[in-house]
Amino acid sequence: MNIQIFGVKKCFDTQKAERYFKERKIKYQFIDLNQKAISKRELETIKAAVGLDKLINEKAKEYKTLNLDKIRGEGVREELLLNNPKLYKTPIVRNGKNATVGFEPSIWKEWE
Repeated sequence: MNIQIFGVKKCFDTQKAERYFKERKIKYQFIDLNQKAISKRELETIKAAVGLDKLINEKAKEYKTLNLDKIRGEGVREELLLNNPKLYKTPIVRNGKNATVGFEPSIWKEWE
């Protein structure tokens, strides 16, 4: 199992995800989105697993600021996501080609 958790330290669900894997003694890599952005290839893998719309946090300030609700083109939405990490819904937990968005322990249990 090769777990990666993309999130921010202040996100409650990200903290819960980290705790979930720590309690089960499952090694994971934490990537703080405030320090390191998701690469284009990583985004492609995650998008294939969950879909682009699930990755976008519609409650984020940047969502309204960037008028993301009016942009329909997937390529443009992807570029905005890559350049604005605060738009991601967190945590994004990835295990190879599998991925989840949010706190999803029922799915993570299947990965064990």
